[in-house]
Amino acid sequence: MSHILTINAGSSSVRFAIFSRGSRPARLLNGKLDRIGNEAAAVTADRLAQRLKAETSMPPPAAIGHRVVHGMLHTQPERVSPALITELRRIASFDPEHLPREIELIEALGRHFPDVPQVACFDTAFHRSMPAVATLLPIPRRYAAKGVQRYGFHGLSYTFLMQELVRLGDRAASQGRVILAHLGNGASLAAVLDGRCIDTSMGFTPTAGLVMGTRSGDLDPGLMSYLMLTESMDAAQFQLMVNEESGLIGISETSADVRDLLEREATDSRARDALAIFCYQARKWIGAFTAALGGVDSLVFAGGIGENAAPVRRRICDGLQCLGIELDDSLNDRHAARISKGRVAVQVIRTDEESVIARLTAQCLGLSTED
Repeated sequence: MSHILTINAGSSSVRFAIFSRGSRPARLLNGKLDRIGNEAAAVTADRLAQRLKAETSMPPPAAIGHRVVHGMLHTQPERVSPALITELRRIASFDPEHLPREIELIEALGRHFPDVPQVACFDTAFHRSMPAVATLLPIPRRYAAKGVQRYGFHGLSYTFLMQELVRLGDRAASQGRVILAHLGNGASLAAVLDGRCIDTSMGFTPTAGLVMGTRSGDLDPGLMSYLMLTESMDAAQFQLMVNEESGLIGISETSADVRDLLEREATDSRARDALAIFCYQARKWIGAFTAALGGVDSLVFAGGIGENAAPVRRRICDGLQCLGIELDDSLNDRHAARISKGRVAVQVIRTDEESVIARLTAQCLGLSTED
């Protein structure tokens, strides 16, 4: 049976999966290439092709769908073309941590599978419904014409979470106020009103918003000029610092992994500080989005931390009883699907970006469920 290959490329790994075709693709194979580091995209594509050949006897895919982190104003997935590649190259400076590798991997896989159509599925598309008050940056207006604005990311994850809320019968997904918290090494939150995103914590780049594993989140813009003057830091060094040396790893000086920090917090004040700041900032974002939404009906935790770290969920929600958010400790410790006992439904949903990529790719290319 012909199938869809999905590619979810990160800075250090590539997750891939094979799905059946159709509007509800079924996962047939799952895999991951670790420690790609600065490995050339052509080498990564070679490794991927070899893995697929070794693990499956399937013919070449009917299509390849890619997670593309930055899509500017695109609201729908788009078939890869020379014009789209040119556009993505033009905006590569918007997201130098992700876009260059994603572009190179698309081109390398195109050489491996020259007759297979590829589709770009944009993380930013979910947030295109945000109003101007949530997208305009308070800098000279002329920069908006150059595309400098707040975009938001993790959109494929948020798309899946909203679909799951609908499937679970949560009315708030279509007629209500939902806060989505994708908490992993990269972390963000989104506010959704009546099924449409109205705000999110990430901004012009995925570095903004909540403190993350190695990313700083929001900073005083004066910090860059201070470091330029006192440390002779240039733009490249600042970019490296805020994306790879900050966040939990910067505060703790030991690890960006919440599991490590939870193990060390009893004896390491730096680990305690990192966890406290992460939970405090997440709690503030929930409060801010509750204000933006005029209340909250459902709160969803997802991502590696959101799905698996019960102590972090508890600390984030501690003190939010005033908003109707109250956890049941027993349910939370068991990682139940619903972990709340208050008015607001607090849920834990395992996100699945790859299934969204497969579905969007099938829709974009008009692939039926037939072989």
